[in-house]
Parts: sequence; C-alpha cells; structure tokens
Amino acid sequence: MSYVIATPELSSVAVAGGIRRFPVRRIYCVGRNYAEHAREMGGDPDREPPFFFAKPADAVVPSGSKIPFPPGTQNLHHEIELVVALGGEGAGVAPDNALDLVYGYAVGIDLTRRDLQGALREKGRPWELGKGFDKSAPIGLLYPASAIGHPSKGRIWLNVNDEPRQDGDIADLVWSVPELLSTLSRYFTLRPGDLIFTGTPAGVGPIQPGDKLNGGVDGLGEIEVYIG
Repeated sequence: MSYVIATPELSSVAVAGGIRRFPVRRIYCVGRNYAEHAREMGGDPDREPPFFFAKPADAVVPSGSKIPFPPGTQNLHHEIELVVALGGEGAGVAPDNALDLVYGYAVGIDLTRRDLQGALREKGRPWELGKGFDKSAPIGLLYPASAIGHPSKGRIWLNVNDEPRQDGDIADLVWSVPELLSTLSRYFTLRPGDLIFTGTPAGVGPIQPGDKLNGGVDGLGEIEVYIG
C-alpha cells in the first residue's frame, strides 16, 4: 500500500536481554493511584473509581535521553511509575483473568506540565496539554512477565540530581494491576502494544533545565533521563 506522506516511525520500547522491541499502540495512564499522592494533590485517598487519561504513542523515549524542557510551562513535574505492557487482547476482562493479557513490565516517568494541567482542570477541560506533549513518557527496558512473573510489591523511587524525591512501594497501589486492566477494558478493547502507566507515589515536584532524573522499580532496573 502506498501513502500520500512518509509513514511515521513506529514507536517502540527495548526489551531486556534481547534485540527485539515492543511496538507501542496506545498509552493509557491512571491518576492518583497511591493514597499519599492523592492527598498531596488534594484528592481523596479512599478507593474512588480509577480515572484514566492518555498520551500519544510517540511520547515514548528511552532511558538515557536528553529531553528538551517543554514549551508553555513554568512548572514541569516528574512522576515515577510502574508501566504494564500488553501482549494480549480483551474487552470486559475479569480481574482474575487480566494478567493473561500482560506481556511485561517496565519503569517509566510521566512528565507533567503541572501549571497547564491545573488550569485546565479548574475549567473542566481535557488534560492533553498538560500530559500528552512530546517526549513526556520516558520508559526503561521492558521485562517479560515470562521471565520475572507479575510484580505486586517492591520499592519504586526517583531522585533528582541524586537527591531523593519519591520513595514508595508498588504494593501501595490503590487499584492493583488486575483491577486497573479490568476497569479499563470496560471502556476500551485492550490490544497488544498498549502501555498502562499505573500511577505515581507521593513526592512529585518541579524539575528544571539541567536536572538529571533517575529512578527505578525493584526487579525492573533503572531509568535515567536529562532535562535539556
């Protein structure tokens, strides 16, 4: 098939221990999925129904990237997250079956133009300008579940210029990975290539040009990016 313009490059994530890559179809993100982060953002830490937003697939950049400070913001924030990569398809999936869809896991950073997000939220408008900008989804190596299993606990952390900012445990997710996938599958047919950013622990804060971010999740290696 021929196209009227050049075909855009397919976004993908490197898989640990191999030369093959994971192609990215969609990126779903969940908000306020750690109780302490919900409190610091002025929300209710109880189990409110999870809510979701999206980033474009080409927001993905690998560990080691230098990310330009994005335009239109004076308040860029970091959010370290466990990322789930799907290798199966399903709609209306029960929590007990949801992990069957998972290909693997990685550590990612949800970069956020917090001032834009806040202004849009106050007006009841979508968050895309605050969340879905270029290079806003750095992600580390993807570890297949066939090799590591399905992590449900372990330290999740992020440093800025080697100073601790975020430190939590993925066991403290308000909504577990199976629950998130089940809920999301009521609204979308989940398909191979989808990524789900599962939320961030407390300690989010501003970053500036010249900052180095590094973080990790136990068993999933580390991620490091630089703000240009």
